[in-house]
Amino acid sequence: MEFKKNILCIGAGYVGGPTMAAIALKCPELRVEIVDINAERIRQWNSGDIPIFEPGLAEIVNQVRGKNLFFSTEIAEGIKKADIIFVSVNTPTKTFGEGAGMASDLQHWENTAHAIVAHSQGDKIIVEKSTLPVRTAEAMERILKARRGGIRFEVLSNPEFLAEGSAVMDLLEPDRVLIGAHRTPEGLAAEKELVDIYAHWIPREKIITTNLWSAELSKLVANAFLAQRISSVNAISALCEKADADISEIAYAIGSDSRIGSKFLNASIGFGGSCFQKDILNLVYICKSYGLTEVADYWELVVKMNEYQKRRFVQGIVRAMFNTIAGKKIALFGFAFKANTGDTRESPAFQVTRDLLEEHAYVAITDPQALGNAKQDLQGTNGRVSYESDPYKAAEDAYAIAVITEWEEYRHLDFERIYRSMKKPAFIFDGRNILDHGKLYEIGFNVYPIGKKALTHFE
Repeated sequence: MEFKKNILCIGAGYVGGPTMAAIALKCPELRVEIVDINAERIRQWNSGDIPIFEPGLAEIVNQVRGKNLFFSTEIAEGIKKADIIFVSVNTPTKTFGEGAGMASDLQHWENTAHAIVAHSQGDKIIVEKSTLPVRTAEAMERILKARRGGIRFEVLSNPEFLAEGSAVMDLLEPDRVLIGAHRTPEGLAAEKELVDIYAHWIPREKIITTNLWSAELSKLVANAFLAQRISSVNAISALCEKADADISEIAYAIGSDSRIGSKFLNASIGFGGSCFQKDILNLVYICKSYGLTEVADYWELVVKMNEYQKRRFVQGIVRAMFNTIAGKKIALFGFAFKANTGDTRESPAFQVTRDLLEEHAYVAITDPQALGNAKQDLQGTNGRVSYESDPYKAAEDAYAIAVITEWEEYRHLDFERIYRSMKKPAFIFDGRNILDHGKLYEIGFNVYPIGKKALTHFE
């Protein structure tokens, strides 16, 4: 089959894989190829066991793989053939040098830009898909334009707004698609090409076009606003526990205000994932670089509140269990940073596990999708961590259960059976407020929710 255009995505991760699968599904006239230097990841994409768990993703990949969606490690060949190149490489927070702990590490991004320059043989549209600092496109343009020979590169920003666990629906039925371009004839022409791709299935009124820098900054600000809501409600959850108020009732009351809305007002152990903390710290770094100290301090408090919530959760476990958990088995229900994903990046479970181990507890971890990543994250722990796919086995002989991830199946477990298998007194610390606390109390558990009064059998 002859295709109208060749689309290349460099980076076969949580953004590139699902995004390209959706484009291949909706645009059968386009040849879509995903390349990555990680040969094992590409092998998995080409197998029956794709490397990313997202509801509905495997079905889409199976439908289009080998037809107009292809996976390869041949980066140079992919660049040569491509008309449009999406750059979706990892941009983690720097751990060294200037901006360590806040700025993005752009090593992979810059290497990709140099590879595009080295292997391009004709004009190309380059689409930023990775989360990048504001005005990164300007740096990419400098690298691309350093090449002589008459080849033109037009850089667009097309930030992703995917939520893990619902990425497929976010791609097929998005709130909006954002495309940033230079407001020049060449930039607007490149913008139109990308708009036309998305318009295969997305109404034009949902495709927002802006200048390049507005698009880049919008991604950071959107995640900062969402994380701010989580940290705000978590801050109030601490007050609720002291004042015998109920955070769920408060969240419902303020969420009913149309000016506020109800989303992202669920009190919890804290936010995780690859975006929120990284993007906020990136925003903090940008503000500091412009001398906006007060603005930087404001946003940094959102991250600090999130860290406080995680520490407070473990402190609550220790205090409730008679100020010592040394030698006691604690079962963690969930390790992924949220339900419906196997991703553990920045998961609160990591810090909770570390803190429990510092208190000399034994930790049994169960999760439907994230056990493999949990084992990698916790490499080097000294034998006091066990991994169990069956939550009933994880809870056997445990003194306490800590609910870390809001998996739907945890709501429907046989807690009477679990209670019988545990040490007494038995504790449940519901870090997501997803369980029926009254029923658990009737069974015999001592129940400690987030932002609500504890239900205990102690005088």
